[in-house]
Amino acid sequence: MSTRIAWPVPEPELPDGVHGALAAAARAASAAYADARRRFTRLELAEEVADGADGTPTMRVDQLVEDAIAEAAQRSGVNLLSEEVGFLDHGSAVTLVVDPMDGSANAAAGVPLSCFGGVVAIDGTATEALTTWLDTGRAWHAVAGEATSYRTTGRTTLTGAAVSMLRPKRASADAWWRVERAAGRVRILSSTVLEAALVAEGSTDAFCDPGSDTHRIVDLATALVTLPAAGGAVLDVRGRPLELDPDLTRRWSGVIAASRELAEELVDTITREDR
Repeated sequence: MSTRIAWPVPEPELPDGVHGALAAAARAASAAYADARRRFTRLELAEEVADGADGTPTMRVDQLVEDAIAEAAQRSGVNLLSEEVGFLDHGSAVTLVVDPMDGSANAAAGVPLSCFGGVVAIDGTATEALTTWLDTGRAWHAVAGEATSYRTTGRTTLTGAAVSMLRPKRASADAWWRVERAAGRVRILSSTVLEAALVAEGSTDAFCDPGSDTHRIVDLATALVTLPAAGGAVLDVRGRPLELDPDLTRRWSGVIAASRELAEELVDTITREDR
């Protein structure tokens, strides 16, 4: 029988100055995940209970956490663009663009690698980002146009770099192995939001989807604010603009790197055989 997950979920350690609606959403996500782990087994958390706005199945754990975030956004009087529910219009100039639980398969299984990621968008422009690591309470916060205490490694070359990637998929397997052969170390953590934060703080050099077009904008939104503030760069493998679009069926292959030079070399390595 699949058991419940025993260890508790801490309150997120939010820094001063986080937008009130964004902070409320992050706290709601942690509280809902803690409650879900008490109430349901691993198999129940992983059960597919609906189809999300992006057309992919929704796990129970996703739904429970997103429902709590949606209630928090409504109380705060802001709009919400979220992975499962899509766009909820509350008539505000402010929209929270959130990935309620990035790494939900990890979360359901008890692997402590899942995150809440949220961005404050004002009239469609991203102004602030917050990532919270649900199992530890660690938080990363950045404001567009302002310096942060995080700094990337500044690495400019792929050879010998520490790179995180999505797991290899059939359509992008050749590109995956090209990156793997050049890199010094490869990790698969299965949480883009977390991996972007780790690039921003200099724990690793880069993260990429090597051409499988898996990412929705909610997966990349926090990186769009946090990485430039920390000295890094975010690109799409095929050069498509990364836009805060409510159409969650749109996909990107995101590259998140310690420098523009490293991001461009990753793009070149991934697309080399396509040209």
